Amino acid sequence: MSSIGKRLEEYTAKRRQEVLLVTVEIADEQDTIAIFKGFSSSLMRPTAFDADVPVMPDGANILNIDRVTSPYNPEAPRYIQQGISWSAMEALLSGAGV
Repeated sequence: MSSIGKRLEEYTAKRRQEVLLVTVEIADEQDTIAIFKGFSSSLMRPTAFDADVPVMPDGANILNIDRVTSPYNPEAPRYIQQGISWSAMEALLSGAGV
């Protein structure tokens, strides 16, 4: 099975009008990761240039997921859905076939 990060990237590759803002905890530090059109980028720390280096490691604890319409404007995000739990997101992933 694909990692959580890869599944979220696949979802956004299929749902190109959406941006996922994922709040995670990695090694006791909180981070926000934007996932759009199949790519992930940290909004709080440097992102590796190598696409094979996961932005969201397998041990990351997902705290919250927001679905936002594209293009993402951090000053005025247009939310589709906020505060999605991982179980609710899994249902969306399954519905998208990822």
